[in-house]
Amino acid sequence: MDEKRILQETLRYLGYKREQPDSQVRALLGECMEELSRVVTLRHMKREVPLTLSGEATVSTELFTTESRNLARNLKGCDRLLVFAATVGIGADQLIQRYERFRISRAVTLQAMAAAMIEEYCDCLNREWKESYRKQGLYLRPRFSPGYGDFPLECQKALTGGLETAKRIGLTLTDSLIMMPSKSVTAVIGISPLPGNCVTAGCEACDKTDCEYRRN
Repeated sequence: MDEKRILQETLRYLGYKREQPDSQVRALLGECMEELSRVVTLRHMKREVPLTLSGEATVSTELFTTESRNLARNLKGCDRLLVFAATVGIGADQLIQRYERFRISRAVTLQAMAAAMIEEYCDCLNREWKESYRKQGLYLRPRFSPGYGDFPLECQKALTGGLETAKRIGLTLTDSLIMMPSKSVTAVIGISPLPGNCVTAGCEACDKTDCEYRRN
């Protein structure tokens, strides 16, 4: 993973925009990176399933069927779907909880860094898969997670259940659909024989344009 990108995203999550961190913050970032690197356990699962799109919003697979215009638009031209889940492991949560009791600033920094770390891990996996499918003459769409746009968060259950994440990578859902470990991701990626015309992901795919953490 790209440590520089993790640090840049950590600063964005912490509210830094164009301003540069001072020496004290840089030192804190270095210490947090060292601590997190010792406790994270990066793991993932993926599964390829057939995909059917109907009308303007119906997305159907063997794992779930849902109504989502945003997701259907993202998957246009696809006939298969890559379903995946990834996590940095429970060690990050335990480390953060320990510091929440007596060093809030470090806990907040660790929270931001662990979030940046899981996103970078997913980006790395997606780049590998994109290249692998490209060699087969296939193209991957940007990943799309439950909760983005109008893709129902309830689909988390189908994704984690279909991947058996509790048994295989220790990723579970609470009754309120919160993932545990908290620094985890579930998502789908369209597979198409046609190259996509537009690549949007993350902030660019989100309708919440007033978010203070949004990338410019």
